[in-house]
Amino acid sequence: MGENVSQINQYLDYLFAYGPFWVYLVIFVACFVENLFPPFPGDSFIAAAGGLIAVSRLDFLMTFLLVIVGGTSSVMLLYFFGKNYGRDYFIRKDFKYFSADDIIKMEEKFSKWGVLILIFSRFVVGLRAVLAIVAGIGRYRALKMLIFSVVSYILFTSLVMYIAIRLVENFERIEYLFRTYSSVVWPLMVLLVVLYFARKFVTVRKQS
Repeated sequence: MGENVSQINQYLDYLFAYGPFWVYLVIFVACFVENLFPPFPGDSFIAAAGGLIAVSRLDFLMTFLLVIVGGTSSVMLLYFFGKNYGRDYFIRKDFKYFSADDIIKMEEKFSKWGVLILIFSRFVVGLRAVLAIVAGIGRYRALKMLIFSVVSYILFTSLVMYIAIRLVENFERIEYLFRTYSSVVWPLMVLLVVLYFARKFVTVRKQS
């Protein structure tokens, strides 16, 4: 997440030779693609855009809206994919480690905690796409999904752009902050996944 902010900033700066339209388009596409291909450094594009806003090369409102619309569009695409195809598939297959009963429980948890999960989903590195699909599989209400995803994007984008604007002369500092964040969040996410499957494995073994 964000280790290549300075390189992306240079790339966007190069695109200005062809007009600001292409810079805005790339920012939109980057924020759309990042949820479909999680390793894609969409956060770095947001930070780089923040730096360009700070030196008045990009319009703040236009850039902000493109980030929100681009990111939220792909989130909702994944949500509807999970809702229209995922749930029936997993219910029918009733996998040992992701059973129909697990889906029922997941729906109950999303009904109870969905607001918090979705509002903070944009801050969870590498898990945003999964959460969108899970929300769809769990048949979380589409309007709530959209509203809370937008809120999450607004909060995250505001934070990243604020940091980029304040540290516009020091992209190395931004990259350091992103690397530190990733080094904390990624191991935590891996640990949670391992604990979930370990617990599920023990439960299945006891039932068999």
